[in-house]
Amino acid sequence: MKKIIKNVNIFFKLLAESFVFAYDSVKGDKFRAFLSLLGVTIGIFSIVAVFTAIEGLESNVRNLFSSLGTDVVYVDKMSWESFASGEEVKWWEFRQRPNNTYEEFLFLQKNVTLADKMALAAITSSSVKYGRNTLKNTTVYGVTYDWNQISFFEVDEGRYFTAGETAENIPLAVIGRNVAEELFPDGISPVNSNIKIGGYTVRVIGLIKKKGESMFDPVVYDDAIIIPLPFIRNFIDLKRTSPTVVVHKHPQADEEEFMAQLRNTMRAVRRLKPIQNDNFALNKMSFLDDALSQLFNVIAVAGWVIGGFSILIGAFGVANIMFVSVKERTHIIGIEKAMGAKSLFILAQFLFEAVLLALVGGVIGILIVWLLAIFVSNHYDFQLTMSLRNIIRGVLVSGVVGVVAGLIPSLQAARMNPVDAMNQQ
Repeated sequence: MKKIIKNVNIFFKLLAESFVFAYDSVKGDKFRAFLSLLGVTIGIFSIVAVFTAIEGLESNVRNLFSSLGTDVVYVDKMSWESFASGEEVKWWEFRQRPNNTYEEFLFLQKNVTLADKMALAAITSSSVKYGRNTLKNTTVYGVTYDWNQISFFEVDEGRYFTAGETAENIPLAVIGRNVAEELFPDGISPVNSNIKIGGYTVRVIGLIKKKGESMFDPVVYDDAIIIPLPFIRNFIDLKRTSPTVVVHKHPQADEEEFMAQLRNTMRAVRRLKPIQNDNFALNKMSFLDDALSQLFNVIAVAGWVIGGFSILIGAFGVANIMFVSVKERTHIIGIEKAMGAKSLFILAQFLFEAVLLALVGGVIGILIVWLLAIFVSNHYDFQLTMSLRNIIRGVLVSGVVGVVAGLIPSLQAARMNPVDAMNQQ
């Protein structure tokens, strides 16, 4: 036991002395240390920045999907999964499928007991006018009452429709922020103002909170107008269009049972025989989870490749500086070995110098990324956070770079013959 304790004490003493030698060497030649730090800093900055951006992007995208609702199913003609998987899509087969109808929606409402919310929206475009200001081809949604709870938008000013208003042919509207800014350019609140939609006078009762555009959001509310479903019949024939039916699963319901019940109910309302294929598609946002994971795995590999080249440059810089350091201190190495210094001590001395340089450079690179993440999060609508995993990754890569870059120069120093080394000037 005493021998083990003695060896441990010798090991830590060796580490401490090696660290002091490395620190003195780095401190003695500040410009050389700066060059080494710069290469490693750029390399670690590249890796940590790339992975911080990837994590931020993935977090923002997944939060968006969460806000859209992972328990929401869109009943449609076309399958989103077919497009995402790259399958050959037969457009004519999708186009021949029957349209969703209001009667089918009412049947689903009555018979899909595992759903807690359900809504229908019919879409058209129309000119919108207020005073002399006119917007052409504005998207107009005619919706049932639960649409705002399923489609997840917020009313910034005013209010949403009541259940009674969505059931009647009442000229009311909730408008998007961009529509309001175009029609009311002087900053006037549009709430309780009358606008004209396709020639009909409509009272604005609410203003939708600005949401911004997203390739993953099926509705761009900033440029849209929402009206009660019965009122949109003045603009389109619901029997000649295909309204979107959106169904939200009850939180306590089993997903497989819910999907089976919804599918069977759709087959029943369309009177499909057991041997007939579905003539509808049940689309979920959650199916994109696997696709997202695969996508970000590919991006992560690309991040390692990009950061790897930067790290390689930093490693060559550290190795070059260490070779120069060994050559400059050859005479000192010879004296140390002649006085009894072990080869392991010489090895640890130079290896610690390389690791110290790499770690300091890595920490500086991590700090720069951290400051940039704070700046981006505070000034742009994109959240970037330095995760503990990313910090640990940066420190570990720095340490590995130091070991790899300093190993050959350290071995060269440790294997020197003390007589030959002392004779070097």
